[in-house]
Amino acid sequence: MQDVNSPLDDEKKADTSAKTILNLKNLSIGYNDPLVSKISKEIIAGESIAIVGPSGIGKTTLLRTIAGLIIPVSGEISHTIPKRGGIGYIPQKLGLIRHSSVRNNIALGARTRRSRWYPALFPLDRSLKNDIEDAMESLNIKDLANDPVRILSGGQQRRVAIARTLIQRPQLILADEFLGELDSENIKSIVKATKKIIEEIGATLIMVEHNEERARQIADRIWRIKGNELIEDGDFDQ
Repeated sequence: MQDVNSPLDDEKKADTSAKTILNLKNLSIGYNDPLVSKISKEIIAGESIAIVGPSGIGKTTLLRTIAGLIIPVSGEISHTIPKRGGIGYIPQKLGLIRHSSVRNNIALGARTRRSRWYPALFPLDRSLKNDIEDAMESLNIKDLANDPVRILSGGQQRRVAIARTLIQRPQLILADEFLGELDSENIKSIVKATKKIIEEIGATLIMVEHNEERARQIADRIWRIKGNELIEDGDFDQ
C-alpha cells in the first residue's frame, strides 16, 4: 500500500514561506524487528499531527524515535530544531516532582528558557513569573498553585505536565496520550488552551492519540499506523 499524501503537503510546499522543520526519510522503527517501515514524511512548522492506531502497533515507538530516545532500525531523521530546548516531550509517565508544588514544577520548565544547565538554580525574572501565572490560568490549575503534585488527581497532574512543557516554548512538541485521564469538559478546555499557546509560540505538535475524535479536535493531519505502514488520512477542518 502506498503512502497517501495530504493536500496540506502540496499547499504548504507551494508556499515558499513555509519552513520544513522535520524530515523522515525511508524510516523504519522498532527494536530487533521493524514495527513500521518505509516512513517518509515532511513536517512543516506550525502543523499539528496526530498518530493513531491500535495499542501496541508502534505509535509511541515512532514518537520516541523522533524524540531521539530510540535509534531507528534504518532510515534518516533530519531537522532544523536546536538540540537543547527545541523539543518538548510530554510522556505517558509524566515525570513530575511529586513532593514539589504545581507552581514549582511549572517553574522548572520556565527556567529552561534561560538556562539549559541546572535550570532549578536559575532565578525567575518577572517575565517568567507572569508566564507561569498565565499558563496555570489557561490550564485551569491556578487555584492548585501551592499544592504538592502528589495530592492531585491524574487529570490535574496531566495539566501540570502540559503547562510545564508548553512554557518552555519549544519548536516541536511531542505528546504521548497527553489528553488521557481527562473528562470531556476538561478535554475541551485543554485543547483550546493548548492550541492557543501553540499558535502563540509557533510550535509544531506531533501527538499520539488512541481516540480519533480527540485527535480530530486538535490535528491538522492524521498519521494512521496500519499493519507495518504509516498512511496519511488527510486534513481536518477544525
